[in-house]
Amino acid sequence: MVEIITTRIQDAQQALGVTFRDPELLRLALVHSSLLNEPDAEFNDQVTESNERLEFLGDAVLGLVVAEYLYQRFPDSPEGRLTVYRAALVRRETLARWARELGLGDLLLIGRGEIQAGGISQRILAGTFEAVIGALYLDQGLAAVRSFMAAFLDRDVERALATDDLTNYKGLLQEHIQQYDTVLPTYVVVSQEGPDHERNFVIEARHRGQVIGTGSGRSKRAAEQAAARDALMRLSDAEESGVPIERCGDLADTAAR
Repeated sequence: MVEIITTRIQDAQQALGVTFRDPELLRLALVHSSLLNEPDAEFNDQVTESNERLEFLGDAVLGLVVAEYLYQRFPDSPEGRLTVYRAALVRRETLARWARELGLGDLLLIGRGEIQAGGISQRILAGTFEAVIGALYLDQGLAAVRSFMAAFLDRDVERALATDDLTNYKGLLQEHIQQYDTVLPTYVVVSQEGPDHERNFVIEARHRGQVIGTGSGRSKRAAEQAAARDALMRLSDAEESGVPIERCGDLADTAAR
């Protein structure tokens, strides 16, 4: 079993393109907690700790590196807009896709009960990617993480920011408004057109009766997310210009003209 784990570490280093000074950190990043709950697991005599702590650390490090990247990539974007961009890049779907590209699912030491018919879940793959980032940070520091992430970010930043339906803009808008108000935004369908199989919804995001964002989509959920994204962008521009929240709709109307 020691030989198998050693081989996996070597394969992981090759996949990552990184040679770890302390390979034990990488091994730990590849241990899912479910393995510890299976007494008859193939590797249970070799592992006593999971990658959860590394995942926690990697999440913070990844957030910092992505925030720094966006700060430099979009020098004219205000804080609110950068927050939206960061959320789009570090969402579960993006991290899971990067993990798949690296083949981390095949290298992960995981309990049999967590392997579903369709393979390892996005949640676990995303967590594994974060754990690897945490391990790399401990092994070689922030500069190594920046270098490792540069290829992913340079390649995918535009695609990630354009894939609006995968980002929880409604949650981000709620968190943003809760910073200064207890009244949460609401979503109102203002129109729906087309046949059932090609229905298009137009939805307004409202706060205290004022329209703060508008969006459209093939489903109510997609239209609500688009409206929340529009509201976040308007709020960001409004705050940058010193415009009150209740005039966010006016701001967008003026820009459109």
